[in-house]
Amino acid sequence: MLHSADLEYDAATAISQGRRERQEDAVAADFLAGAGTGFAVLADGMGGHAAGDVAARIVVTEVFAELKLRTGEPEQLEPAIGAVLHSAADGANACLGEYASHQPQVQAQGMGATLLAPVLFRDRLYWISVGDSPLYLFRDGALIRLNADHSMAAELEKLVARGRLDPAEAAAHPDRHCVTSVLTGADIPLVDCRSAPVRLQHGDIVLAASDGLLFLAEEEIAEVLAAECHSPSARIGAALMRRLEALDAPEQDNAAFCVIKPFDPRAPGPAVAGAPAAPAPEQQPPEPAAARQRAGRRVVTFMAASSWRDAPEAGRSKTDASA
Repeated sequence: MLHSADLEYDAATAISQGRRERQEDAVAADFLAGAGTGFAVLADGMGGHAAGDVAARIVVTEVFAELKLRTGEPEQLEPAIGAVLHSAADGANACLGEYASHQPQVQAQGMGATLLAPVLFRDRLYWISVGDSPLYLFRDGALIRLNADHSMAAELEKLVARGRLDPAEAAAHPDRHCVTSVLTGADIPLVDCRSAPVRLQHGDIVLAASDGLLFLAEEEIAEVLAAECHSPSARIGAALMRRLEALDAPEQDNAAFCVIKPFDPRAPGPAVAGAPAAPAPEQQPPEPAAARQRAGRRVVTFMAASSWRDAPEAGRSKTDASA
């Protein structure tokens, strides 16, 4: 049996429509206070007006339900986590295919979604990801991307690193923002599934996000996390959203993320496991309620939403293009 550090988690999610006409990101998280296990599921939909929002919700709903059914027995789940995550992704992918088969408009235009699902057992982090949604670990002032980037941008950067492509050409490449793997109901080209754990420690911050957060440079994300590293996860999420809003980018994409702070409840220092801050006035809680009580322990299972004020109508996003 793996040696386990006695970590617990403080987690919060946030989602913003940015300047897009539709919300095509979805995110949900489930962390039972004191249990030392939890997970998040995030999807970035594509298909524009066809069904990007539906695709993201299907993926999050299906994967969330599969993991929720199994997290009651973590001793059985962890040894099989790789197979379980693959099964959950395949199930969500099949649901997308079934939905699209009954929608002529969707069949013509296509639909799909990325998937990112980190799963934590005490000090051990596993994940599955398909697409370009990043999973970060912030530790000792450094922001490290953990998962693979299934995008043309990543492929172009590899060519630049090998000296086979000019950096300026890579930056201006018309297909730079296309994904190279995504759930569409067909075969999934690339899957990144971590079946051996990344070890976490007190003071780490895990950040699962859609690519809308990447309107901020990684250096800016790291700056926010460094400034708020002793804050609760809900405050960190709010700080990231404020930094995005301050950009006032006219093409700001939907942005969704989950901030997860593993912590040792016996360690001295600021408490980080308090109840998350109440949503701002413009935020609208989803179904079910933002937080539920179960057997005297708090369950965090919520999404938050916000919008840029007076945002103009958006143009086509990268997810409107065929992938």
